[in-house]
Amino acid sequence: MKNNLKNIFVWSYKEEYSVLRKKILKSVDKVFKSGSLILGGEVENLEKKFSKTTSNKYGVGVNSGTDALQICLMALGVKRGDEVITTSNTAVPTISAIVSCNAKPVFVDINEKDYLIDCSKVEKKITKKTKVIIAVNLYGQSADYKKLNKIAKKYRIKIIEDCAQSTGAKYYNKPSGSFGLLSAFSFYPTKILGAYGDGGMIVTNNKKYFTLSKQLRKYGMSKLYYSNVHGINSRLDEVQAGIISLKLKYLEKSVISRRRIAKIYSENIKNKELVLPTQNKNCFHSYYVYVVRHKRRKLIMDYLKKNGIFCNISYPFPIHLMKGYKYLGYKKGSLPITERLSKQIFSLPMYPELSLKKVHKVIKLLNNFK
Repeated sequence: MKNNLKNIFVWSYKEEYSVLRKKILKSVDKVFKSGSLILGGEVENLEKKFSKTTSNKYGVGVNSGTDALQICLMALGVKRGDEVITTSNTAVPTISAIVSCNAKPVFVDINEKDYLIDCSKVEKKITKKTKVIIAVNLYGQSADYKKLNKIAKKYRIKIIEDCAQSTGAKYYNKPSGSFGLLSAFSFYPTKILGAYGDGGMIVTNNKKYFTLSKQLRKYGMSKLYYSNVHGINSRLDEVQAGIISLKLKYLEKSVISRRRIAKIYSENIKNKELVLPTQNKNCFHSYYVYVVRHKRRKLIMDYLKKNGIFCNISYPFPIHLMKGYKYLGYKKGSLPITERLSKQIFSLPMYPELSLKKVHKVIKLLNNFK
């Protein structure tokens, strides 16, 4: 279907590309002329600039946000039999990374208000096998690290920040990615800082884990053809690094635009059946997506679609109930809030180039829905 004025999509890169096209092509051409395609100067430049943006000393460019999480876990020595606490209301890659390390995901339910991990339920899930908490910063908002770090310190377990959706967000005025021992970011195209392909980044202030993560992304090698430790193949290519470096210059402006759109939605949507997102105290929401809830989700989404508004559900299927993770032993009712809200949540159109005319069309349709 053509992306014309009649249709409004939940996300599109084409409007951004039309603005940045010349600069992006110039960046790509620069890479091809350099003679270096993987793990060269563009990657090193991005690692330095992005880590600084997140108040970290070190950055490690990798192939994806999923790989970033897996390498973080590998660097911390997570292995078969270990347990990693996280949430079910997340993207599958969060869990995939844990299972790829032969560890066991242990799920905690979420808060109804912000969809983030319920910190009050974390301690009950901790056992002698618990090695890590992966706190997922969801939809553009950070988890409560003040509480989580207190728990982690008490039980001597590590925290990894899953920042795939929270680039540009802040907690207590500090950037997302500055609260975990290691933090993982995604540059998947839909993300706040999206590449034009796959990409990810690990950031840390710990030199030991930085050095190890660099080895792990390239077969565990510190020098060519010699592995010090078992690793994987997860190298960020120069083309994507160049594009992300270019877009990094516009990150602050992009987040401002997202917050402006979110503010217009929040102030003008009057449909009382819709539950709108909230920004927690001491949080700066970067609005990767603008997630609402409605008890008649299918009806309202069908109504919007008939009127040219294409929304998305993040996420319709709780991971603990998926066939692929049935072996973990969770059943319906195990995480009641996660399960109930998964039937109600959906995302409205949200990207920086979304025109105010389109935003107000979405609002008008939502307010007219009966």
